[in-house]
Amino acid sequence: MTATTYSPVWDLDVFFKGGSSSEAFIKHLKATAEKIKEFEQAVHNWEPTNSIADQKELVELIELFQAGTKKLREAGAFVSCLQAQDTTDKKAAEHRAAITQLSAVFQTVLTVFDEKLTSYDSDVWRELLATDGLKELTFVLTERRKTASEKLSKEEESLINALGVDGYHSWSQLYDTIVGKIKIPFTENGEEQKLSVGQAANKFSNPDRSIRKEVFEKWEEAWQDQSDYLSKALNHLAGFRLNVYKQRGWEDVLKEPLDINRMTKETLDTMWDVISKSKEPLVRFLNRKAELLGLEKLSWYDLDAPIEQTESKVSYQEGAEFILEQFSKFGDEMTSFAKMAFEEKWIEAEDRPGKSPGGFHTYFPESRQSRIFMTYSGTPSNISTLAHELGHGFHTYAMRDLHLLNRNYAMNVAETASTLAEMIVADASVKNAQTEQEKITLLEDKIQRTVALLMNIHARFLFETRFYEERKNGTVSTERLNVLMEEAQKEAYGDALAEYHPSFWGSKLHFYITGVPFYNFPYTFGYLFSLGIYAKALEEGKGYEEKYIALLKDTASMTVEELAEKHLNIDLTKPDFWEKAVQLCMDDVEEFLALTEKK
Repeated sequence: MTATTYSPVWDLDVFFKGGSSSEAFIKHLKATAEKIKEFEQAVHNWEPTNSIADQKELVELIELFQAGTKKLREAGAFVSCLQAQDTTDKKAAEHRAAITQLSAVFQTVLTVFDEKLTSYDSDVWRELLATDGLKELTFVLTERRKTASEKLSKEEESLINALGVDGYHSWSQLYDTIVGKIKIPFTENGEEQKLSVGQAANKFSNPDRSIRKEVFEKWEEAWQDQSDYLSKALNHLAGFRLNVYKQRGWEDVLKEPLDINRMTKETLDTMWDVISKSKEPLVRFLNRKAELLGLEKLSWYDLDAPIEQTESKVSYQEGAEFILEQFSKFGDEMTSFAKMAFEEKWIEAEDRPGKSPGGFHTYFPESRQSRIFMTYSGTPSNISTLAHELGHGFHTYAMRDLHLLNRNYAMNVAETASTLAEMIVADASVKNAQTEQEKITLLEDKIQRTVALLMNIHARFLFETRFYEERKNGTVSTERLNVLMEEAQKEAYGDALAEYHPSFWGSKLHFYITGVPFYNFPYTFGYLFSLGIYAKALEEGKGYEEKYIALLKDTASMTVEELAEKHLNIDLTKPDFWEKAVQLCMDDVEEFLALTEKK
């Protein structure tokens, strides 16, 4: 029996046939606007009586809220896919603007809805939450009510949402436009090519240092050429955010990201404190890698370089089969989900020009399907990325039967499921190594993720917190952004590199995302948190999948501290858990150092 051949190109026609010119999609946008209008009218007509008699009307409003959310997210997911597969798709960009407008209207309605929730006194609120239709939503509704109480009046918050379309989100869209136009010149086999930023980024894992260096110089030059536009976008985006915080009386720029991630400052500080004290083995790893590459010190463009001169390539088909084989050792549910994603063309992995850089997972709630985007060129790192995004997909799949309001998990726990999936595959690769050299290569690839999450992400966090503090006093110049970035990188990498990437603030999309501020520390949290879960899974074997799914189902209806206490019996505000998690990473480093000692 022949194995199924998996296509590296996704199917979007199943949602709306005809891509960005789809008539069905235009109808969907109209239906979305109508559904939002219906919710808006219902919310404005609702006069809470501060009594249990409101239960029926509140349940009906929540159903309208859920229906509007589904329609809006279905549209947003489709346009994200269109823009990612073709950065020159102008119609898709127009659709994005329309969705941003609809989202702002919807957000304004929710502002009014949430403020009306604050009109209940505590006793009536508790009574309401004990009733059918509301009981299961206790956490999320109480969270919305608390958040609303900390914001401005509904009129002021509505104005912020309206002004945000052109004064906030548009800066993020401008960033996407700038990046879509950037082309990195590169000569291969005597022929000059114009690489997209996604294609150019893949060259940093090329075994030939002269290629990496050439691409990096052109890369740095390309971002610096656009730096005036990029710094304008970053400054105005941050300025808008800071002004909103100031009006609300929020002094700490981390208040919103911490609230969004349902975690305390104490947990975040403990995590970074443990990491800062534990970097010495990683510095030794970077120094050893430099030796193996015949260098005194690594430069930024050497971080992803393979330590073998021959670059091992694995076809998309082989990569998919390897992932399925490893998932099957963890659990049947995860395996059947991944198999469905491969067979039903949920994944866009083809290596071709015009695609966006990076990878992502998105969910279509009306269709109950996921889509995964990446550019697969056959490296071990690509297999890890594919497993990572499938992990995101499995998280959503595990929650598919919950009420939509109970599925809004935060980014830090979102990164937990993806990192666990990635770890299952990376660990298996190391264990299955046929030779010592192969084991060294795969260990190095695995440790690269630790470097990325404990050093690179730390640099982003240090940069962003310092940038925001300086931005409070006025615009931060391009030159100063470069300085802040390089200083953060030197500190986060323990000064282990010979050359840094000062324009990284421009080349990293995450600094320009408006939906989630501080799109950095949740990655590190998710990585280390997933290590704790992974350790449990290894201890308990295949039967652990059921407990894992139970944990995933709770990720949107409790704080991370409560989640860790309930499912892992740990206190995240204490260093013990973080020290154990970091030590698991360092065990890989020590094994790598021992294996490469004689080399």
